[in-house]
Amino acid sequence: MEDIDLKELFMIFWNKKIQIILFIILFAIIGGIYTIGFIKPMYTASTTLVLATSSGENTQDATNSITTTDVTLNSKLLRKVISNLNIDVKEESLRKNITVSSVKDTELIEITVSNEEPIYATQIANEIANVFSEEVNDIYNINNIHVVDTAEIPKEPSNINVSKNVILFAFVGLVIAIIYALIA
Repeated sequence: MEDIDLKELFMIFWNKKIQIILFIILFAIIGGIYTIGFIKPMYTASTTLVLATSSGENTQDATNSITTTDVTLNSKLLRKVISNLNIDVKEESLRKNITVSSVKDTELIEITVSNEEPIYATQIANEIANVFSEEVNDIYNINNIHVVDTAEIPKEPSNINVSKNVILFAFVGLVIAIIYALIA
Protein backbone atom coordinates (compact mmCIF):
# COMPACT_ATOMS: atom_id res chain seq x y z
CA MET A 1 0.00 0.00 0.00
CA GLU A 2 1.28 3.40 -0.93
CA ASP A 3 1.70 6.07 1.73
CA ILE A 4 0.33 9.54 1.07
CA ASP A 5 2.05 12.38 2.86
CA LEU A 6 0.38 15.60 3.97
CA LYS A 7 1.67 17.60 1.02
CA GLU A 8 0.19 15.15 -1.49
CA LEU A 9 -3.10 15.16 0.37
CA PHE A 10 -3.16 18.96 0.32
CA MET A 11 -2.45 18.96 -3.42
CA ILE A 12 -5.29 16.50 -4.05
CA PHE A 13 -7.71 18.81 -2.22
CA TRP A 14 -6.22 21.93 -3.87
CA ASN A 15 -6.64 20.49 -7.34
CA LYS A 16 -10.26 19.59 -6.63
CA LYS A 17 -11.11 22.81 -4.73
CA ILE A 18 -13.78 23.86 -7.26
CA GLN A 19 -15.60 20.52 -6.95
CA ILE A 20 -15.32 20.65 -3.16
CA ILE A 21 -16.77 24.17 -3.05
CA LEU A 22 -19.56 23.18 -5.44
CA PHE A 23 -20.46 20.18 -3.26
CA ILE A 24 -20.62 22.41 -0.18
CA ILE A 25 -22.76 25.04 -1.93
CA LEU A 26 -25.04 22.41 -3.47
CA PHE A 27 -25.66 20.71 -0.13
CA ALA A 28 -26.20 24.07 1.63
CA ILE A 29 -28.84 24.96 -0.97
CA ILE A 30 -30.48 21.54 -0.57
CA GLY A 31 -30.52 22.10 3.20
CA GLY A 32 -32.20 25.48 2.80
CA ILE A 33 -34.79 24.14 0.37
CA TYR A 34 -35.49 21.14 2.59
CA THR A 35 -35.89 23.32 5.68
CA ILE A 36 -38.11 25.93 4.07
CA GLY A 37 -40.09 23.69 1.76
CA PHE A 38 -40.51 20.36 3.48
CA ILE A 39 -40.48 20.84 7.25
CA LYS A 40 -43.92 21.66 8.60
CA PRO A 41 -43.55 24.57 11.03
CA MET A 42 -44.72 23.93 14.59
CA TYR A 43 -45.22 26.74 17.08
CA THR A 44 -44.83 26.25 20.80
CA ALA A 45 -46.59 28.24 23.51
CA SER A 46 -46.10 27.79 27.25
CA THR A 47 -47.96 28.84 30.34
CA THR A 48 -46.88 28.45 33.95
CA LEU A 49 -49.03 27.72 37.00
CA VAL A 50 -48.18 27.96 40.66
CA LEU A 51 -49.80 25.58 43.11
CA ALA A 52 -50.75 26.89 46.53
CA THR A 53 -52.40 24.45 48.92
CA SER A 54 -54.50 25.32 51.90
CA SER A 55 -52.60 26.21 55.06
CA GLY A 56 -50.78 23.42 56.78
CA GLU A 57 -50.21 21.39 53.64
CA ASN A 58 -46.90 21.10 51.88
CA THR A 59 -47.15 22.61 48.39
CA GLN A 60 -44.08 20.72 47.22
CA ASP A 61 -45.87 17.43 47.96
CA ALA A 62 -48.91 18.63 46.02
CA THR A 63 -46.74 19.62 43.08
CA ASN A 64 -45.02 16.24 43.12
CA SER A 65 -48.35 14.40 43.34
CA ILE A 66 -49.57 16.04 40.12
CA THR A 67 -47.80 14.38 37.27
CA THR A 68 -47.65 15.00 33.56
CA THR A 69 -50.18 12.27 32.97
CA ASP A 70 -52.68 14.00 35.25
CA VAL A 71 -52.96 16.87 32.83
CA THR A 72 -52.25 15.29 29.47
CA LEU A 73 -54.09 12.01 29.96
CA ASN A 74 -57.12 13.40 31.74
CA SER A 75 -59.78 12.95 29.06
CA LYS A 76 -62.34 15.02 30.92
CA LEU A 77 -59.94 17.97 30.99
CA LEU A 78 -59.09 17.64 27.31
CA ARG A 79 -62.73 17.30 26.28
CA LYS A 80 -63.56 20.45 28.21
CA VAL A 81 -60.68 22.36 26.55
CA ILE A 82 -61.83 21.21 23.11
CA SER A 83 -65.41 22.14 23.93
CA ASN A 84 -64.53 25.56 25.39
CA LEU A 85 -62.41 26.51 22.39
CA ASN A 86 -64.82 24.88 19.93
CA ILE A 87 -61.95 23.38 17.94
CA ASP A 88 -62.08 20.39 15.64
CA VAL A 89 -59.33 18.19 17.02
CA LYS A 90 -59.30 14.70 18.50
CA GLU A 91 -58.21 14.20 22.11
CA GLU A 92 -55.39 11.86 21.09
CA SER A 93 -54.02 14.40 18.63
CA LEU A 94 -54.17 17.14 21.25
CA ARG A 95 -52.59 14.89 23.88
CA LYS A 96 -49.56 14.26 21.64
CA ASN A 97 -48.86 17.99 21.35
CA ILE A 98 -48.96 18.77 25.07
CA THR A 99 -46.11 18.47 27.53
CA VAL A 100 -46.44 19.20 31.22
CA SER A 101 -43.52 19.44 33.56
CA SER A 102 -42.89 20.67 37.04
CA VAL A 103 -40.16 23.25 37.30
CA LYS A 104 -37.39 21.73 39.40
CA ASP A 105 -37.39 22.66 43.11
CA THR A 106 -40.39 24.98 42.73
CA GLU A 107 -44.15 24.83 43.04
CA LEU A 108 -44.53 25.70 39.36
CA ILE A 109 -46.01 23.60 36.59
CA GLU A 110 -45.25 24.45 32.97
CA ILE A 111 -47.75 23.52 30.28
CA THR A 112 -46.37 23.58 26.73
CA VAL A 113 -48.47 23.13 23.60
CA SER A 114 -47.21 22.69 20.04
CA ASN A 115 -49.41 23.38 17.04
CA GLU A 116 -49.12 24.30 13.38
CA GLU A 117 -50.93 27.58 14.11
CA PRO A 118 -49.31 29.91 16.68
CA ILE A 119 -52.66 31.34 17.80
CA TYR A 120 -54.10 27.87 18.45
CA ALA A 121 -51.01 26.84 20.42
CA THR A 122 -51.45 29.91 22.62
CA GLN A 123 -55.20 29.51 23.05
CA ILE A 124 -54.92 25.81 23.89
CA ALA A 125 -52.12 26.35 26.43
CA ASN A 126 -54.05 29.12 28.19
CA GLU A 127 -57.31 27.16 28.15
CA ILE A 128 -55.63 24.06 29.57
CA ALA A 129 -54.30 26.22 32.41
CA ASN A 130 -57.76 27.66 33.05
CA VAL A 131 -59.58 24.33 32.94
CA PHE A 132 -56.89 22.61 34.98
CA SER A 133 -57.06 25.26 37.71
CA GLU A 134 -60.87 24.83 37.85
CA GLU A 135 -60.80 21.04 37.90
CA VAL A 136 -57.79 20.34 40.12
CA ASN A 137 -59.54 21.37 43.33
CA ASP A 138 -61.97 18.47 42.91
CA ILE A 139 -59.17 15.97 42.30
CA TYR A 140 -56.35 17.05 44.65
CA ASN A 141 -57.98 19.48 47.10
CA ILE A 142 -55.66 22.25 46.02
CA ASN A 143 -57.54 25.48 46.56
CA ASN A 144 -55.27 28.02 44.97
CA ILE A 145 -53.81 27.64 41.54
CA HIS A 146 -52.63 30.80 39.88
CA VAL A 147 -51.43 31.38 36.37
CA VAL A 148 -47.98 32.93 36.67
CA ASP A 149 -47.24 33.36 32.98
CA THR A 150 -49.89 33.19 30.31
CA ALA A 151 -48.87 31.82 26.96
CA GLU A 152 -47.97 34.40 24.35
CA ILE A 153 -48.29 33.98 20.60
CA PRO A 154 -44.95 32.62 19.33
CA LYS A 155 -43.37 34.68 16.55
CA GLU A 156 -41.22 31.92 15.04
CA PRO A 157 -41.60 28.16 14.63
CA SER A 158 -39.97 26.10 17.34
CA ASN A 159 -38.86 23.28 15.07
CA ILE A 160 -37.23 25.18 12.21
CA ASN A 161 -33.72 26.60 12.32
CA VAL A 162 -32.71 27.44 8.76
CA SER A 163 -29.14 28.48 9.51
CA LYS A 164 -28.45 25.37 11.60
CA ASN A 165 -29.81 23.09 8.89
CA VAL A 166 -27.90 24.89 6.11
CA ILE A 167 -24.66 24.56 8.09
CA LEU A 168 -25.37 20.89 8.81
CA PHE A 169 -26.08 20.13 5.15
CA ALA A 170 -22.97 22.11 4.09
CA PHE A 171 -20.88 20.00 6.49
CA VAL A 172 -22.33 16.82 4.97
CA GLY A 173 -21.44 18.25 1.56
CA LEU A 174 -17.87 18.86 2.75
CA VAL A 175 -17.54 15.27 3.97
CA ILE A 176 -18.89 13.90 0.69
CA ALA A 177 -16.61 16.25 -1.28
CA ILE A 178 -13.56 15.04 0.66
CA ILE A 179 -14.49 11.42 0.02
CA TYR A 180 -15.03 12.24 -3.66
CA ALA A 181 -11.65 13.99 -3.89
CA LEU A 182 -9.88 11.01 -2.34
CA ILE A 183 -11.60 8.44 -4.53
CA ALA A 184 -11.64 10.26 -7.89
